[in-house]
Amino acid sequence: MGGFFGVVCKHDAVSDVFFGTDYHSHLGTRRAGMAAYNEKIGLQREIHSIENSPFRTKFDDVCQAMSGHSAIGCISDFDPQPLMIKSSLGTYAICVIGKINNYDELIDQYLSFTHGHFSTMTGGQINCTEIIAALMSQKGTFEEGIKFAQDSIDGTASILILKNDGSIIAARDRLGRLPVLIGQCEDGYCVTFESFAAHKLGYEQIKELGPGEIVHITADKITQLSPPGKDMKICAFLWSYYGYPTSTYEGVNVEVMRNKNGEIMARNDAELGNAVGVDHIGGVPDSGTAHAIGYSNQSKLPFSRPFIKYTPTWARSFTPSHQNERNKIAKMKQIAVHDLIADKNLLFIDDSIVRGTQLKETVDFLYDNGAASVHMRSACPPIMYNCKFLNFSRSNNEMELITRKIIMEIEGEEGFKHLDEYSDTKTERGKKLREAICEKLHFKSLEFQTVEGIVEAIGIDKCKLCTYCWSGEE
Repeated sequence: MGGFFGVVCKHDAVSDVFFGTDYHSHLGTRRAGMAAYNEKIGLQREIHSIENSPFRTKFDDVCQAMSGHSAIGCISDFDPQPLMIKSSLGTYAICVIGKINNYDELIDQYLSFTHGHFSTMTGGQINCTEIIAALMSQKGTFEEGIKFAQDSIDGTASILILKNDGSIIAARDRLGRLPVLIGQCEDGYCVTFESFAAHKLGYEQIKELGPGEIVHITADKITQLSPPGKDMKICAFLWSYYGYPTSTYEGVNVEVMRNKNGEIMARNDAELGNAVGVDHIGGVPDSGTAHAIGYSNQSKLPFSRPFIKYTPTWARSFTPSHQNERNKIAKMKQIAVHDLIADKNLLFIDDSIVRGTQLKETVDFLYDNGAASVHMRSACPPIMYNCKFLNFSRSNNEMELITRKIIMEIEGEEGFKHLDEYSDTKTERGKKLREAICEKLHFKSLEFQTVEGIVEAIGIDKCKLCTYCWSGEE
């Protein structure tokens, strides 16, 4: 995924951007960067890998190395950012969050049209942020260039630009799949993906950009360059998994949504007569905890933590680049509370079930420690499609999804014509899917939240939410 944070103010902005960017570390694990503007020396930039070390350890000395009244920072799960660009639009630093699906097509068009060139990374890959900058340079203004770039790509692009005059341009993606918020302090403004990052640094949220809205920001004012569009498709998965618990998107807090989502799942289980005889409710991984608390409150079954993660040395099990290593780290982190596991019937809420590999390791670990049974609930519907719009999953092939694998085993490719039935627990195909996953992952029972349930938990009209990974509807 990725996230960004920027500041333009009358005090030194670098420290705020350092901490603000660090507060986006949960959104990416590969690269991070910062750029600052100083009137004497112009633009400065620093980029580091964060694959094996957290952001703050790599940028610890940046507050001494950089200075300026404006700066931007980016956490990226893919390409190094921000880039420094010199073009017909001027000299600027740019970072982009999103995904480009027509990558090859755009490169071929640009090269044939301009007879120009791109710099390449290892393996010949071209930085997607450079593609966005190349598209922007075909127009006469930043506003026109951003619109042209966003209209040209198949995918999503929210853009943050630090100009060579110290001002910032912020643009939310065309359909608002990702959030972009503006905060204000007594002598300037910030731009952020995560709302809590602004609040912790003393900025009061004053505006959430609408879909496709573009603004120009100085320390003294915000100028709208392009108004928001009417249509929005914000990613519903932000609330169920990716968003940090303290953040708020479109007026809906993540933790509050997750509590309500758990309550709805408990209500559904009660109506279906599921989860009979359960002793404790728990969350797995940490992002499943709030859903589990909501389930516990609604069902009146006690919440507990039958195992604790040892996080001082490995805070995130998905950091290693290889799946086998991630599985091993996830297993090593789990330390049992034996008295809460032995002979207990446990029900866990997971934020989502994608491949199911780590989840099987967790369930086997619980049985190895004496659990009588392990029931599983997914806080979102069955994931049937890889996301076309955001880089939220490492899965590149839909057949890596456990749902697709199981459906192929049940009835081959014919089953892919009936994905809506497999999603529905009340159909024969839906029951078979759940039974087969239970057998493969050693669950006593399994149920998923419905699309209707997650829309209810968020509280935003379905037409304004993107549910593509569950429903296939764009």
